[in-house]
Amino acid sequence: MSLAAEPAGLPGGGSEAFGAAPISAIKTRVVSARYRRPFQISSGVSNELISLVVEVHTADGDVGIGETSPMTAYTGETLAGVQAAIEEHLAPALIGHDPLDRAGAHVTMDGVLRGQQVAKAGLDIALFDLAGRISGWPVHALLGGSIRERVQTTWVVGLGTLDEMAAEAAEYADRGFMHLKVKGGHDPAKDLELIRAVRAAIPADAELCLDANEGYDATTALPYLTKMSAAGLTLLEQPLPRWDLTGLVRLRDRLDVRVMVDESMHSLHDALEIARRGAADVLNIKILKVGGLHRAMQIAAVAEAAGLAVKVGSMPELGVATLAAVHLAAAVPGATVAADLVGPLMVDEDPLAPTVFADCDGWIDVPKRPGLGHDV
Repeated sequence: MSLAAEPAGLPGGGSEAFGAAPISAIKTRVVSARYRRPFQISSGVSNELISLVVEVHTADGDVGIGETSPMTAYTGETLAGVQAAIEEHLAPALIGHDPLDRAGAHVTMDGVLRGQQVAKAGLDIALFDLAGRISGWPVHALLGGSIRERVQTTWVVGLGTLDEMAAEAAEYADRGFMHLKVKGGHDPAKDLELIRAVRAAIPADAELCLDANEGYDATTALPYLTKMSAAGLTLLEQPLPRWDLTGLVRLRDRLDVRVMVDESMHSLHDALEIARRGAADVLNIKILKVGGLHRAMQIAAVAEAAGLAVKVGSMPELGVATLAAVHLAAAVPGATVAADLVGPLMVDEDPLAPTVFADCDGWIDVPKRPGLGHDV
């Protein structure tokens, strides 16, 4: 789909003052890839990874490519809804704007549509890619620079039988993935068995994370989580419902394992409240969840000020949005927990960046080409 209009300059010089022509058109198209095996978490199962590619064009013919991928069971947004939000509300508001004014783009988008962070993220990523291509800089330079040449990635093991999950974790540890995340959340007693089985199957120095996806309650789960910690769990992700910050504080006070929030944090304001209440040790920043790279960097600043670590997470997405996550993880000093850069690795063939993530050994090289570094 496409939306275009006659370009209009901005007051005070607008895009011409920065050497870039204004935004003249915004287009979207749907792409998909089948998971190598169905990806199952406590809230549902997916057979296919479906994304929306977002193109931002300028009057001079420059193009930036973004991607967004709604995970309906997780965010409540649908592909059709995200596409409509872009085409009917956000794109018309951005036509004629300076493509390099990314902060201004967010002010404009927030002014015409509340929420819809997944939709806004696709446009934000495209604007960063466009700014990189115009300037000749990689996106991590636009974020302040890269403190890492390579970014470590987790391997995420979806729900399955205990033997299947332990075998998959062992397989990817053998490939070089030294941070393994296993999905749980249905039953803490069974998850304790899972942690013991996976820990026995992977190297002693490999980190092990359990993502409960809001599946526990604090009172019932605490005894089992204490035993998981003793069994070698090193990171616990979102054990309680997103609204239960009080319960997260209680768990964090009683456990010897770091607690990470994901579903509890969808905005800069959420991050501030979590930090203020001491509800987590780690913030999982998913670019699509929080509205793009611009918002992600603001949240990373809150984490840094509060002394919290950062994990750059994934919905998951295909190659373009995953590349954005690579640049973010490279640029944020506090991103010391292995990122989730697994979307392109979980599908049969990534249609957006088929070579960038090939033969991954648990680490991704940070692209140095202008923009995100893809060939879309």
